[in-house]
Amino acid sequence: MQPFDYVVPKSHAEASALLVEGAGIVRPLMGGTDLLIRMRGGFVRPERVIDLKGLPGMCDIRPGEQGWLVVGAACTMNQVALHPLVQQHYDLLAQACNAVASYQLRNRATVGGNICNASPAADTAPALYCLDALLEICGPGGARRAPIAEFFLGPGKTALRPGEFLTAIHLPPAPTDACGVFSKLGRTKIGDISMVSAAVLVDYGLPIADFGFTETRTSHTRQSTIRHVRITLGAVGPTPLRATEAEAALALDPSPEGVKRAADLAAAAARPIDDIRASAAYRRAMVAVLVRRGIEAALAPSSSVLRPASAGGAA
Repeated sequence: MQPFDYVVPKSHAEASALLVEGAGIVRPLMGGTDLLIRMRGGFVRPERVIDLKGLPGMCDIRPGEQGWLVVGAACTMNQVALHPLVQQHYDLLAQACNAVASYQLRNRATVGGNICNASPAADTAPALYCLDALLEICGPGGARRAPIAEFFLGPGKTALRPGEFLTAIHLPPAPTDACGVFSKLGRTKIGDISMVSAAVLVDYGLPIADFGFTETRTSHTRQSTIRHVRITLGAVGPTPLRATEAEAALALDPSPEGVKRAADLAAAAARPIDDIRASAAYRRAMVAVLVRRGIEAALAPSSSVLRPASAGGAA
C-alpha cells in the first residue's frame, strides 16, 4: 500500500472543502472495509484519506421529526441491525445488515459506505429502496436531500457531486402492519457477495388470510387486504431494481397462483449479466425463487413471520 495522508476534519464544511480540493486524489473514509482492500490491491491510490466518522451525527441513530428515523451514514451494520428502533420498525433493514459479510466485518462496515460504493450487489440497497429512504447529503452548497431511487446511477456511480458526502439516511414512518423479508443467494451461506438478492415489503393493513402456504405457524383464517407492496432486486442489474409489475400483480392477487405470477414478473424485470460468480440465466431463475419465498414468508399468517436466511448453493 502506498503512503497517504490521513486527515480527520472537525466540521462538515471542512470535510467538504478537503474533498473538493483533492478531487481525484482524495477518498472519504467511513468503515474502510472496501477502500482499504482496494488501496492494498493498488486499484485506487489516494494521496489523502478523509475520515468522516468523527463528524457530528455520523454515528448516531435517533428519532427524527414526524415519526421518521435518522441513521448516521457511518453507523456500522451491527449498530443498525441491533438497534431497538430498527428492529421494532424497520426489521427489513436489520435483516439486510445482518446479511453483510461476517459478524466481525459488520462491526466495521457502515451502511453509508455500502450505499456510496454503489455496488449492484450491495445488500442494504434493496432494503432501503423498499423503505423509501431519503438520503441527506452535505457538500459545498450546504445540505440537501435526495430519494434513494435517484441516488444510484450505475455500478460504482452515484448522484454525489464533487465535494459531497453522505451524512445520514432518513427512514419515513414504518407502516404498523407491514412485513419485510430480505433474501440473499451467495456461493456460501454467509460472508459472500450476493449473486442475487431480493427485498419484499408487504403492508397488508388487515391480516392476510391463510391462502394455503405451508410455511406458517398458525392455522386460523384471517381476512386479507394488501395496501402496499414493494419488491426490489439486487445484483441483477446495474443498480437496485424495482419490480413494479410484480408489485401490482401481487397486490391484486395474493393467492398461491398470484404469488407465482409476481415472482415470474420479478424475474422478467431483472437485467442480470454473466460473470465469474453466476450466469445471467441462473440469476434470473433465482430471482423468481427468492421473490416467491420472500412473498410467502411475508404473507404467512403468523405473528412471528418466517424469514428465509441468506441462502448458499442452489435454491
